[in-house]
Amino acid sequence: MKNILNKPELFLTVAALFLYLINLGNVALRDWDEGYYATVGRDMYWSNNWLYPSYLGEPFLLKPPLLFWLINISYHFGGVNDLTSRLPASLLSGLAVPLIYCLAREILPQKRMALWSAIVYLTLLPLVRHDRLAMLDGITNTFLIFSLFTLVKGKQKKPWLFGVGLGLGMIALTKGALVLLFILILLVFLIWDRQLKILLNPYFIAGIIIGFAPACIWYILQYLHYGQTFIDVHFASQVVDRVTKNFEGHQQPIWYYFLELVKYSVPWLLFLPGSILYAKDSLDKSWAKLGLIGFVLYLSMVSLMQSKLPWYIIPLYPFISLLVGAYLETFARNSPKKATKVISLLLYLLSFLTIVGLIYLLIKGLQIYLIILAIVLSIAFGFAAKKLKDNPVQSIVLLAGGMYLGLTLLMFSSSWLWELKEAFPVKPVAQLILNNTPAKEIIYSSFAYNRPSLDYYSQHKVEVQEISVLKKIVESDTISYLLVTPSVLKELNLYKGSELGIAEGFILWKTK
Repeated sequence: MKNILNKPELFLTVAALFLYLINLGNVALRDWDEGYYATVGRDMYWSNNWLYPSYLGEPFLLKPPLLFWLINISYHFGGVNDLTSRLPASLLSGLAVPLIYCLAREILPQKRMALWSAIVYLTLLPLVRHDRLAMLDGITNTFLIFSLFTLVKGKQKKPWLFGVGLGLGMIALTKGALVLLFILILLVFLIWDRQLKILLNPYFIAGIIIGFAPACIWYILQYLHYGQTFIDVHFASQVVDRVTKNFEGHQQPIWYYFLELVKYSVPWLLFLPGSILYAKDSLDKSWAKLGLIGFVLYLSMVSLMQSKLPWYIIPLYPFISLLVGAYLETFARNSPKKATKVISLLLYLLSFLTIVGLIYLLIKGLQIYLIILAIVLSIAFGFAAKKLKDNPVQSIVLLAGGMYLGLTLLMFSSSWLWELKEAFPVKPVAQLILNNTPAKEIIYSSFAYNRPSLDYYSQHKVEVQEISVLKKIVESDTISYLLVTPSVLKELNLYKGSELGIAEGFILWKTK
């Protein structure tokens, strides 16, 4: 622990980048966002059109362009592949780990509290999994933490306030209107902490102007180019509809994100109730105000949204890490008997459940990495539970070490992106399309939903249609290409055309 404390920023940077970059390209891109963003980045790379993103040649109006620019640059240096698609987002997301240490070091009273905060952030499963992907949320966290760091640093050294606007401006260029929620969190914090005068500081104002200038210019250019269509798609569809409507079938109950925390935030979830109570008793401190405001306000807002997706919770974790990190040091020095007993029992339970999981893995004969992972976590949880009463610091170190080693083993396996198993392997089907259909030809499919990853790998737009629509396409006089299962092919009763190939249970059929 003492060696780590000597150069924590370097240690955390190396540890984070190792975990975030290993085997980054060993699995296919995921639906939905990865497929979309990689395709847009590749379009930009091929067309060299940086200002007006496109998706297979059609205008892409859903998101601002920062990630697409970064993917484009990555393709220029490393070619078009899965690794270079994910590399920019993964690198930037990994930098959030040392940044949250810097933030916590400024706002928390003890150095070890800051280190615990960074270690918690580093070893949270949802962050490692999602932040490795070609998605926006990990990047957003990095810019958010940077803004918070420069804000609290700027209390004493005013020039640092320039960075607040830079970070927020980059969020606006990454996720658009979401920046308004983060601005609200910052404003509430400044009001509660009696620091509103910061808003009038010249460095702060200059940072806001310069930081938001790129996003403002880009938005103006899009409106001048696309007109009302851009407003309708980018704001009405992507922002208003997601907040007020069941957008694309993603409606979930209000407690959805509480369940996400329970499922994926162990073992640090066990310390979260105590962390919230500890912060509640420390409301005279800036860290407690910031942590509680961010936690309560962000969780409330995303829970009230009608449309919910698992990765919407990602910006909550910096605030959780700050709260838990502050509490862990206090817990280690003065462990409450009741809390220690409860947490110890829960850790024993986790150890037992991990053994059950190990038995399942052995029966199924799954990858050796997952089997070792289950053994490591079971031992870590068990020994941490045993040590918690007599040596809580050692217990927390065991948990952190066990989680880091477990996450490393998971990333070495091909199961870290388990959502890929929800549908057919995309690459063989994409190769079938790529090898047998003309460029820019639309492929009509009978699959249950559109798969942007299939669009990406096949370099064709694959549109899902009802059987009735497919029948009309077949009956038309034009040549069309169908990607259908044998049963659908039989139902279409095709008497003209030819089979171009089969992959993963799908037949590629040319109608004329």
